[in-house]
Amino acid sequence: MKIAIVGTRGVPARYGGFETCAEELSTGLVKKGYRVLVSSRRYLYPERYKLYKGVELCYPFSIPCKITDTFSHTFFSVLRVLIWDPDIILIFNSANSPLAVIPKFFGKKVIINVDGLEWKRAKWGKIAKMYYKFAEFFSSIIADVVVSDAKAIKDYYLKKYNRESVYIPYGAPHIESKNPVILKKYGLQPDGYFFIGSRLEPENHQDMAVEAFQQIRTDKLLVIAGGANWKSLYVKKLRAVRDKRIKFLGPVYTPEHIEELHANAYGYIHGNEVGGTNPALLKAMGSGNCIIAFDVPFNREVLGDAGLYFKDVAELKKNIELLLENKNILNSLRQRAKERALNLYRWEDVVDGYEKIFTWLKYGK
Repeated sequence: MKIAIVGTRGVPARYGGFETCAEELSTGLVKKGYRVLVSSRRYLYPERYKLYKGVELCYPFSIPCKITDTFSHTFFSVLRVLIWDPDIILIFNSANSPLAVIPKFFGKKVIINVDGLEWKRAKWGKIAKMYYKFAEFFSSIIADVVVSDAKAIKDYYLKKYNRESVYIPYGAPHIESKNPVILKKYGLQPDGYFFIGSRLEPENHQDMAVEAFQQIRTDKLLVIAGGANWKSLYVKKLRAVRDKRIKFLGPVYTPEHIEELHANAYGYIHGNEVGGTNPALLKAMGSGNCIIAFDVPFNREVLGDAGLYFKDVAELKKNIELLLENKNILNSLRQRAKERALNLYRWEDVVDGYEKIFTWLKYGK
């Protein structure tokens, strides 16, 4: 069976959750005997490999601009993979759902992984929010199968659009510190910092972490890694803070560096509010981090009782101080988070879940 994957930045994964899922899924399927083609953005992959761990790669044209990049790349990707003549096309991101009309016209089966509720993000204006709401609805009517990466998203599509979806979360990596000397590049020491690894956006609540940390007496650092629109008022306000204990690393794409930053953190603050099963949260769990997460259903579903939660600055401050004062609680939560990731979020199960959908769409069983 031939499977095409479009709608991500590409593989090998360097940029985010979609890409990690595309890599783990595609390589896992190849091991099972499938042929898989993944479309990648050419300007991000100057080396232009034809194969990666058995996965076939293509590099269609795109218009690299904030508004046009994703949609244009998916458009040209769909045209390109149709030439390859796949049995099934997997599209990531509900924003790409209108483009599913093209392969459907040619009789192809289409799966859409809808991700989270993109229209809730503060960075989008009124028109963009309207588009994302439309694309979300269109996903529910155009896809042969809708995939939800969180049970809360599955419930949302059922209640909002009366559309059943298949729940398949992401997998969690299993990370151990292998080369802690990497921390010296960032001026860090093991257990000497709280870590945040997410894009700097209002709905990720780094501002709460900064405000809480400024009120705490500790020699530990708050280290924030993530890309951003450096011209946004939110980011300018964050970076205007004058506290030597708060460090902004910018985007860190080298996998070994991210792994060491996670594995050697004293604790992890996960402020993400929008989305389904968040890959950054899974990475923190798989690293054995002690996690303080923003209190929303998505995070509760993933982390369960293996972490602490906050709704405001005061609660976050209280939890940080608790971990600073009580290492027994810290170590207990680290262990519980790691075990929960190992037991519930396995990439082998993700690959098996998608394989069941492919088999049903192709053979009706």
